[in-house]
Amino acid sequence: MALRAGFVVFSTLLGFMAGYVAADGSAFHVAAGGGFGALFSGILVFVETTFMGRLPARMLVYGGAGFSLGLLLSGMFTFFTFFLSPHPVVRWSAFAALLMFPYLGLTMGVRYGREDDEDETAATTLNPAGRFRTPKLLDTSVIIDGRIADLCETGFMEGEFVIPQFILQELQHISDSGDSLKRARGRRGLDILNHIQKNDAVVVEIVEDDFPNIKEVDAKLVELGKKLDAKILTNDLNLNKVAELQGVQVLNINELSNALKPVVLPGETMRVFVLKEGKESGQGVAYLDDGTMIVVDNAKRYIGKNVDVVVTSILQTSAGRMIFTRLREETDRDVVSFARG
Repeated sequence: MALRAGFVVFSTLLGFMAGYVAADGSAFHVAAGGGFGALFSGILVFVETTFMGRLPARMLVYGGAGFSLGLLLSGMFTFFTFFLSPHPVVRWSAFAALLMFPYLGLTMGVRYGREDDEDETAATTLNPAGRFRTPKLLDTSVIIDGRIADLCETGFMEGEFVIPQFILQELQHISDSGDSLKRARGRRGLDILNHIQKNDAVVVEIVEDDFPNIKEVDAKLVELGKKLDAKILTNDLNLNKVAELQGVQVLNINELSNALKPVVLPGETMRVFVLKEGKESGQGVAYLDDGTMIVVDNAKRYIGKNVDVVVTSILQTSAGRMIFTRLREETDRDVVSFARG
């Protein structure tokens, strides 16, 4: 407070002196100069206390530097002007320059500081290697699925996760469903989000952006992806196709899971547990630890038992992978018969 009061007093005295010098001691001009100095300094103090307290320190630093440079330029202008002409108009222009240059320096400095601060804010999405971290939109299916939380724990997923408000509303609607299964899925999704928020490797941001003219949640998500230039994290095959058709990049959790599954080649032998009957007559179905379905020909009679099988073919789709096999004993028998024949 004392500093602001001192600035007002100094500006008023400076106005008195300017009025005295410009008009050779005229009382009116001296009073006008002092009043102008007090008014201008009072406005500056008001602006500083009302608005500048909300500005980041970077803007204040640049603004102060601009003000100092403007003050230096105005001082040089005033010094040389007094030597050029003693005319009052010239000297009043020197006084105006004494106020104008610091003001221009201050405003330009604050503007430069704001732009620099925005650039730094944008740069916070850069990792140490300098590669841009594109925001990632999470859809309802991938949140409920839960594997995204495990990926975050491993450190393979990082950056900014964006959760639209309409996705949260859909999760809340599911968790309030009368169907106990849906209700459990919705609550699981909310728990997964809370778990992700506690991970320091990612930043979770809730955005209010909505598209009232669009009813479908998936369509809203695609539009938001285009607006934010973000990638969509999902395991929904239909959303995957629609987003790609509209130029929005998609990260499909199922595709990632398939890419990380052990490579199995035709002709390899494995031991599996036949769990149930297959769709075709005589088939048995088994599963790998990662959930991959294994179809075993003529294995219906081995349901509930472990058997050795030989891989015959592999069917890979965006929804998953299926491995077709036959019993090893049958393969060995065919080999023996072929050798004898």
